[in-house]
Amino acid sequence: MIPPTVDLCIVGAGAAGLAAGIFAAEQNPHLTIELLDGAKAIGAKILVSGGGRCNVTHHVVTPEDFFGTRHLVRNVLAAFPVQDTIRWFASLGVDLKCEETGKLFPVTDKSRTVLEALLARNRVLGIVLHSGHRVTDIARLDDTQEADKPEPARFVIRHQEGETFARRVILATGGRSLPRTGSDGSGYDLARRLGHQVTPTAPALVALVLDDRCFHRGLSGLSQEVEIQTLVQGRPVDRRIGSLLWTHFGISGPVVMDASRFWCLARERGEAAEVYGNFLPGRTTEQAREWFLHQAAKNPRRSLLKLLMEILPERCAEAFCRHVEGDPQQACAQVSRNIRDRLLSALTRFRFPVVRDRGWNFAEVTTGGIPLEEVNFRTMESKLVPGLYLVGEVLDCDGRIGGFNFQWAWATGRLAGRAAALSPIAASSEAGGNRK
Repeated sequence: MIPPTVDLCIVGAGAAGLAAGIFAAEQNPHLTIELLDGAKAIGAKILVSGGGRCNVTHHVVTPEDFFGTRHLVRNVLAAFPVQDTIRWFASLGVDLKCEETGKLFPVTDKSRTVLEALLARNRVLGIVLHSGHRVTDIARLDDTQEADKPEPARFVIRHQEGETFARRVILATGGRSLPRTGSDGSGYDLARRLGHQVTPTAPALVALVLDDRCFHRGLSGLSQEVEIQTLVQGRPVDRRIGSLLWTHFGISGPVVMDASRFWCLARERGEAAEVYGNFLPGRTTEQAREWFLHQAAKNPRRSLLKLLMEILPERCAEAFCRHVEGDPQQACAQVSRNIRDRLLSALTRFRFPVVRDRGWNFAEVTTGGIPLEEVNFRTMESKLVPGLYLVGEVLDCDGRIGGFNFQWAWATGRLAGRAAALSPIAASSEAGGNRK
């Protein structure tokens, strides 16, 4: 016996999938909607995000905050601005607060508040949520139909518990980041089998591991403002200033997390990548030299360490002195030209000895995925497979740290959900009497 056909099947119950279900059902209450997720517990990625607080969005979101086909990203974001996101969450009973960094969190400071609100709204709308239903294949069916009959199923979705027939499918499986939460990259294989391309994928928003011979362990826990530059094949591809956090394994912090995508993607492509740090942001090596000589002339007996502590945390200043084989207690006027030049060069262009990234288990997002050019930016419908919609992290678009990737999930979920609900299924559902 063939199982009944649902109007819309959403594969993946993360942020984008849950949002898509809500917007679809609100747009057309007559739809039958099923949401399938491979994990036993729905929404694990939401729960661990933002240190358990869930950084829902950012108070200002622009296309420049994302990496992807810029004009397409712009159009998607414009369809669901931040203020609309704030009002939407308020309608779900989740009030948001803006912190000094511009990040928006639930006032409860608990990510569970966000997840429970999304799940509750899905249930109220009659959406059937199935956990433990890992999808293994999505196949297209012959969609020919007679004019006087409801639209037939276009897809069969095969999963651990059997098969689901659907008229429309929204693929919201996520990328490869945090696979323990269920996003293990399986969505890419599903999309490939349906004819889509997938660009090379790599961890993004991930910390970097340094060679054990570096001095990072002694600075673990120290945070400071640094300018980071990434070179690929010897060419600069990114430069940014922000907070760097030294750790026992290497470097982390917002500026490193944002820069990591360039290093990771280059390595995935087999290209040489280097990361440099300027611990005197805004100053060149020559400007740093002029500052040093001026200070040494004013206070010739001052120790090298005390001089550097004017611009660096003490532990960092001492570490760099020893790194260039200088004596932290030596009077700055007596420091040899060789040591001084090596020190200033290290401070303004320090090559971080990156050996690897921390891997998918620690990456917050995926760079790469299904090209945006293969979807209609107005609806998120596939240009290759009618009735298939693609949302969230499965697409080749990733944002910087600070709530931007969640905003992408809400925006794409809204576009796809509403578009799927406004498609010919609406008429056929009503004709077939599919009401909740």
